Formats: sequence, C-alpha cells, structure tokens
Amino acid sequence: MPPVIKTLLLLNVAAYLIDSLLASTMGINIASIFGLYYVQHPDFRLYQLLTYMFMHEGFIHLFFNMFALWMFGRIMEMTWGAQRFIIYYIICGIGAALVQEAGQAFNIISPYAMTIGASGAVYGILLAFGMTYPNERLFIIPIPFPIKAKWFICLYIFIEIYEGITSHDGVAHFAHLGGMLFGLLLILYWKERSRRSRIKFGGNFWSQTVSKPKMHVSYNGKHVADYEYNEQKKARNEEVDRILDKVRQGGYQSLTESEKQTLFDASKR
Repeated sequence: MPPVIKTLLLLNVAAYLIDSLLASTMGINIASIFGLYYVQHPDFRLYQLLTYMFMHEGFIHLFFNMFALWMFGRIMEMTWGAQRFIIYYIICGIGAALVQEAGQAFNIISPYAMTIGASGAVYGILLAFGMTYPNERLFIIPIPFPIKAKWFICLYIFIEIYEGITSHDGVAHFAHLGGMLFGLLLILYWKERSRRSRIKFGGNFWSQTVSKPKMHVSYNGKHVADYEYNEQKKARNEEVDRILDKVRQGGYQSLTESEKQTLFDASKR
C-alpha cells in the first residue's frame, strides 16, 4: 500500500476511534469541534476547512469513504507519486468545503448544518481515476455488467446534482461536487503547465544540445553522463508505462511482486 494512502487511512480510523471513545466515556464529541460550520456560525474556525475531512458520523460512513479511498486512491498515488497525490487530495477536500460554505451562504444548504467526512476529497479521487483511466471497466453493485470508468463518473455527477437539488437527506451533495470541481480545475492546470513546459523545452532544445557541454550527474552513487542518465530514466518511465497499461487491462492484482515494487518505487520519486 503506498505511503500517503496508508497514512490517510490510519488518520481517519484513529480519529473515528478517538471520537467514539471520548463520546462514550467522557461525553466529549470532538467531531463538533473539528467538523465544518458555516463561516458566520459562532463555532466556525478556519482549521475546520481541513480537519472536517477526518471526522465521520459512524462506522458505515467511515467504511465506504475509506474503501473508495483505498480502491481508487492507491492507483492514483502510484500513477502520480506521493507529493502530487497528497496535494490533490487536500485541494479537493478544501474545495469541497468552500463549495459547501457557498451553498450555505446562498441558503441552498442550511447554515446551521455541520459538515464532516472525507467524501469531498474522495469524489475528487474518483474524478481523477475516471479521467486517467477512462476505459477501465468497473463492476458496480447492483449493475449486473461492467461499466467504463468515464461513464461511472458521469453517472455519479448526475446523481449528485439531482440529489443536491431535490433531496434533504443530510448528505453534503454539493461538497461532493465541489471536490470534483476543484479536482478538475487542478488536473486541467497541471496539464496546461505540462504542455507549456514541453513547448518551452522544444523551443530551446537545439541551443541546449549544441552550446552546452556534456554534464555528469550522480545516480545511485555512480557518476554517469547526462545522456546515459536520460536513457536510464527513459527506460524506467517506459517500464512504468508498461506496468500501468497492465493495470488498466487486468487490474492491480495481475501484477507480479517485482512489478508492484517498481510501481511503488516510482510513486516515491
């Protein structure tokens, strides 16, 4: 299990156990302290924009959020690496909180409601998976046939919009949509920045190749020429791409232990 996913699971489970223990023994409800209140509520604190993600109403709430985080999040962390993944997760969670606050400001959501749960960030992870592996086939109960990830995400968006407008079930549907929205904006930003970097590099490639002397870098304690280092890096990236293609076709369980280790090592770079 990649390190960020493992840490997030442990933090969420620990927060739930501590909350349950203090509530049953001392009558202290820490969810009411770290849950998210409307900005004009007297109990609102700025840190709640982050801490609300680690609070859950009950075991079922916790279980399904953590199951989805483990199922889709570990693949995205292995795809992106730990640093990019945790940035994305936090941005989606805070974005979900901001959309929830906006819904309360416009009286779409009760300003007296307290919001808790990792669902906003998890929905952002679902969106990322659907955009990264759009044709990955998923088996979703009770649908009796596999459905592609891109249609699965579209279905979830439609349900959340419909439920957010029509129902009053106490579920933060607009926070879920907020997590997806901020996730989409961040992915588009990363793609645009990557595109501009490629254009810039392409424009300077000839001058860099001709005018600059060959450099030497240290790799695994050995000094190698820059072209040799680039070849090694290219080979590693090609191997990671091959493994990710195998994940898309046969699922994570189809990998060998060596391939899993290669993917895990790549996620830490």
